[in-house]
Amino acid sequence: MTHQIKSYLKFLLKSSNEHGVHSPFVYNLVTKCFYDHSTYEAYKNIETYKENLLQIKTKITVTDLGAGSTVIKENQRNISEITKNAGSTNKRAKLLYRLSSYFNFETILELGTSLGIATHAMRLGAPNSKITTIEGCPVISEYTRTNFERLQLENINLKTGDFKDILRKETSNKYDLVFFDGNHQKEATLHYFETLLNTVHNDSVFIFDDIYWSEGMTQAWETIKQHPRVTVTIDTFFWGFVFFRKEQVKEHFTIRI
Repeated sequence: MTHQIKSYLKFLLKSSNEHGVHSPFVYNLVTKCFYDHSTYEAYKNIETYKENLLQIKTKITVTDLGAGSTVIKENQRNISEITKNAGSTNKRAKLLYRLSSYFNFETILELGTSLGIATHAMRLGAPNSKITTIEGCPVISEYTRTNFERLQLENINLKTGDFKDILRKETSNKYDLVFFDGNHQKEATLHYFETLLNTVHNDSVFIFDDIYWSEGMTQAWETIKQHPRVTVTIDTFFWGFVFFRKEQVKEHFTIRI
């Protein structure tokens, strides 16, 4: 927690808004997507999806293959607790909706399905996209799969298992978006990043969740920023954005959202 507090104070000192952003690509992304204050009809669906999960007190047995929860330590957890402590916030889910719509992603890979809050938001933002999402815990995966089927959410391929094992079979695909929201450990994050570099094209976007989760995650983020194939990166504190556009000069932005 101390690392997060110190990092946030540094972030506040360095961060800015759209002013001073000289890249037209980043300026448009910030002004037309990050700072889009429109009230979309889909927002109600995003909020309702999470509200319904918060009402469910059913207990399930959780198998945590990642860094684990910093709040809940028991393996027996109820759905509402998982939603409250591990699920995407409404603010972030709405941003994912806007991003999916803004870029019109056609192929999406998500590492860390959990209860599907982020998956649902991306499906609403890019209704014609093909989404592959991976969840490590079999019980959570089955619960979320049933939820998707109940809501008739189509073109979502939910896979269950260890990320490392499943990703070996995913590198032959190309993805417009990869959302890293599962294992918050340095070595694992860098391994997933290196593995999935084989899936990028010029306009691909990588989003890393909780880049200040720990000192290790922040070190992983710094390593990713320096990778020769990475051009533009954006630090929003809670997420790190990575772009591979060859027409862009290598540049890093720190943006408040």
